[in-house]
Amino acid sequence: MKKIIFLSLSSLIIISCNNHNTEEPTSVQDTTTVTTMQEEEHTNEDAEAIVLDNGQKWKINEEMKPFILAMENIVDAYLKEQSKNYTFLAAQLKEKNTALIESCTMQGKSHDELHKWLHPHLERVKALEKAENEQQANDIATQIKQSFEVFYQYFQ
Repeated sequence: MKKIIFLSLSSLIIISCNNHNTEEPTSVQDTTTVTTMQEEEHTNEDAEAIVLDNGQKWKINEEMKPFILAMENIVDAYLKEQSKNYTFLAAQLKEKNTALIESCTMQGKSHDELHKWLHPHLERVKALEKAENEQQANDIATQIKQSFEVFYQYFQ
């Protein structure tokens, strides 16, 4: 059932963003990987590197920003309060991710770069849903918080 939900969510990402990329392929200009903050300094062959827009942060559409901020606030509150209800956290994040995806109207290179951040983020939320204990959930929640720090390095 979870695989069906994940596949549906992934399909929704692709469909809702109306990705009609007409740009020529470009070479990778930055080799920073999108992983946890500890892994950022190392090359992760499984993750695609996010690149800046000629040294500048990519702009995301305004409709998406409230969902990013809400997710960040939810994770911050969970960690600050040392909550133990990680299943509720996962459900909240999943709900906000769905709304984020539905609000996406981005196209082109900025859209592609956002997906390089979004895919690992969705995988972390999926891992949080499957967490077997509080410690594992807290580690994943910390990774999700760190993923927002990566987000702000590349997007505005």
